[in-house]
This record gives sequence, C-alpha cells and structure tokens, in this order.
Amino acid sequence: MDKNYALEYLNENEFRKTERAIKKYNMLAYKKLLFDYYPALKDGDFKGAVVSKNEKEKITQYELKLPTDLSFSKVHGDITLHYTVYEKQGIIILDKLSPEDILKEGSHKELTTYKGVMVSKSHAEKDMFKINLLNMLEK
Repeated sequence: MDKNYALEYLNENEFRKTERAIKKYNMLAYKKLLFDYYPALKDGDFKGAVVSKNEKEKITQYELKLPTDLSFSKVHGDITLHYTVYEKQGIIILDKLSPEDILKEGSHKELTTYKGVMVSKSHAEKDMFKINLLNMLEK
C-alpha cells in the first residue's frame, strides 16, 4: 500500500495524557508505539485485530495490543491502542489507549508500584490483592 495516511485524534489532550503515562511506566510499549506502529500506520500498514468494518464507507476499527508486562496485564489488562481508519479520506483517528483508568490516573499523579506492578491510588487494596494472588498461583 503506497497511500500515506494522516494521524488525527478523537481527543488529542486525553490521548496525549495516556500516552505520557505509557512513556513513564512502560518505555518498551511507548517506543514500539512511536517508532514502529505510528510510522507503519501512516504507511497504510494497519496492525492489530479488526474490531468492526463498514465496507460501504471504507471505515475499519482496530485494536492493537502493545508490549505489556505479564503482571500488569493480569492486574489491569493489556495496553491497547484503539484506532479507526477512514480509507476514503486517508485519515487514521487515534481513539484511545486502554486501560484508561490506570493510565489516566498515572498521568495525573505519581503511582506507586507493588512487586513491580503499578498500583492505583483509588483501589490500591484491590490491585495489591490481585498481585498477591497471582504471585501465590505462580509458586
């Protein structure tokens, strides 16, 4: 595919906040996003799983899982880029990065880690319980 796509945002301010949280707490995912995935998307190489497709309007939604630490993944879920491709217009809308709650919280305040996993300040006990449970199951 030799078409160049423009990257735009559903809500740039919110997207950038979660992006900065990824940079702060998961440098590998951030580097992959910046140096591998964004350039590939601009070149028309759409990565990830197709979530929905509108053949008539040529609109496709994708979810792309970023490299995520296994413990983080089990506690908070995979770090995922959600984006929509508008082929007729040559535009890619970056919708959001999830899990939004922990990433938004990480962009607002310094999060602590417990046994190497980010812990939410709003439900720290729940997160630490999950981490302890996972550690017990691994033994």
